[in-house]
Amino acid sequence: MDTENETPACEGANTWHTHQHMPFDEAVISRHSTRLFLPKPIPDDVFNSALQLAAHSPSNSNTQAWRLYVVTGAALQRLKAALTGVASSGVAPNILPLPEEFRPWRSELGKAVYGDGWGIPREDTEARQKAVLHNYDFFGAPVGIIVCMSKKLPGFAAMSVGMYLQTLLLAFTDRGLGSCVQVSIAGYKDVVREQVGIADDLEILCGVSVGYEDTEANVNRVRLRRIGVGETTVFVTE
Repeated sequence: MDTENETPACEGANTWHTHQHMPFDEAVISRHSTRLFLPKPIPDDVFNSALQLAAHSPSNSNTQAWRLYVVTGAALQRLKAALTGVASSGVAPNILPLPEEFRPWRSELGKAVYGDGWGIPREDTEARQKAVLHNYDFFGAPVGIIVCMSKKLPGFAAMSVGMYLQTLLLAFTDRGLGSCVQVSIAGYKDVVREQVGIADDLEILCGVSVGYEDTEANVNRVRLRRIGVGETTVFVTE
């Protein structure tokens, strides 16, 4: 993919250097999905500096395809209530199922998060269903982001949004913030669109919870297995 980064330096970019940055490797390795947040507000300068940095992410043809809605305060409380309400009503989220060969990964994640993290026995279906609802409360985070892109763009433009999102997550990590990317939020697109006022010409891709991690919560100690480079990469030399 031909990627370009022609974004000019953002106003206020000097705020990137106002804190002690962690090494890049540490940010990548330490970043994880936070599933319980403290009710502590995020200073505007901290949050905005992460957005400014992520704006320099590469994108195909420099389209900068990402469009974000940052939801906080009363608006976030309404969104949480609406999502939790529809999820509690028995209406299944509209999310494509994983192919059979990839489902063991989801099963492994479920065991780690709900079993090891939340301490819920596999047979306690009711408790697991209640735990699932934490997704729609954005895990108690004070900030919820809805990530979108134009419906006019071809599907591969989502790769540009993915590169942006990874940069944003690492910027949050560097600034001491936890985050969790949630495809589950996009399972109820009509609810999100209505509550947040998202234009019809935008595709809702996912939600992101952002805030200060509750480091005492056992679920935030969960770390998932990563497969080796040899299982994902082919080196072609001749």
